[in-house]
Amino acid sequence: MRGRRGTAVASALLALLAAAGCGLGAGADVGDVELTVTREYGAVPMTQASVAAKESDTVMRVLEGEAEIETRYGGGFVHSIEGVAEENRDGDPYDWFFYVDGEEAEVGAADYEVEGGERIWWDYRNWSAVNHAPAVVGSWPAPFVDGIGGRRYPVGVECMEPRGSLQTDGGRKEPRSCETTREALEREGVVIAESTSKDAIRVLVGPWQRLRTDSTAKLIEGGPGESGVFADFEATGDGYEVVALNEAAEVGERLGLGTGLVAATSRYGGPPVWVVTGGSEEAVQAAAEALNADQLRHHYAVVVKAGEVTPLPLESP
Repeated sequence: MRGRRGTAVASALLALLAAAGCGLGAGADVGDVELTVTREYGAVPMTQASVAAKESDTVMRVLEGEAEIETRYGGGFVHSIEGVAEENRDGDPYDWFFYVDGEEAEVGAADYEVEGGERIWWDYRNWSAVNHAPAVVGSWPAPFVDGIGGRRYPVGVECMEPRGSLQTDGGRKEPRSCETTREALEREGVVIAESTSKDAIRVLVGPWQRLRTDSTAKLIEGGPGESGVFADFEATGDGYEVVALNEAAEVGERLGLGTGLVAATSRYGGPPVWVVTGGSEEAVQAAAEALNADQLRHHYAVVVKAGEVTPLPLESP
């Protein structure tokens, strides 16, 4: 099937029904949705559009209205977009995946109804190492602003200070990285909850030595197959250094204690958990300063070293 192309018979039938007042229109406007299409883990842009969505629209309809597509299995599975089709390349499988507001969808594109305001991201990638990356950072400021797929969630920032953190006469002093994280969210209009509930989108801020005590964050140490994050941490005498992985989930580069990481994952299908972390408080601060659209958009995760942001995964040799 070719997207955006209907048969002459179907067009004539719709015209007759419309003339007869049968009301088969697309429905009322629900607002704009943002559509992004990329390749190679977001590295190669293909399509970017703001689409005025109707109440009957699905993720599939939004896509086929803006790009030439081919589908399979009764129109429920995207085979190709703009001529880029699923294939095996040098023994590795490549295919299309889509995210809505930074979360990998649990239903097919033809069944995912849009509510307005969504950020839809299609990406074509090698999935030999990871066929399920539950959450990504590349749709910032989603999922914090409008929730996910029309469902709003409370947003909580959890500052996991290093042991022995500074005390003041008024109590514990919040690290600057936590302040920077809160400010980045508030600039986008996010109201941060005073306490974190189990249905909240959590943002964990602090050195990895502390964050790894959280069961969801610790999935990162299990590899991309567990978390969808192409990063790892290795213990050193002074803490944990970030290790950047390539598309094959192999070690690409050990980046040291001074490197920060911004990534997202989830556990048991729960709301995304973001991590703003690194091997030192300076590295965590560098990661927090990367919380903006210029640094995060169209990336699965990023590492930050000496002020330079590098998307993950690294390109395989």
